[in-house]
Amino acid sequence: MPTVLYISGWRLFFYSNEGLDSIHIHAQKGDMECKFWILSEEVDIDEAFAYNFSTSGRKEIRKILFKNFDLIVDSWTTYFKK
Repeated sequence: MPTVLYISGWRLFFYSNEGLDSIHIHAQKGDMECKFWILSEEVDIDEAFAYNFSTSGRKEIRKILFKNFDLIVDSWTTYFKK
């Protein structure tokens, strides 16, 4: 499970067996967990699932994902293009 980033209590990661999937990121903080598709062409994100999220938690993770968008895409590409 490569970890891309730890920030504000969030762990952003992907699973090493997901290389055939489209780019996405998992995030976890406490009992909150989510997965977002990373739409690199549109520079956008799309929520796949979110468990135990408050409105503020959802806003927080979306903001973090957009701020670190390029890092996520680069990390995915580097890891799976080995």
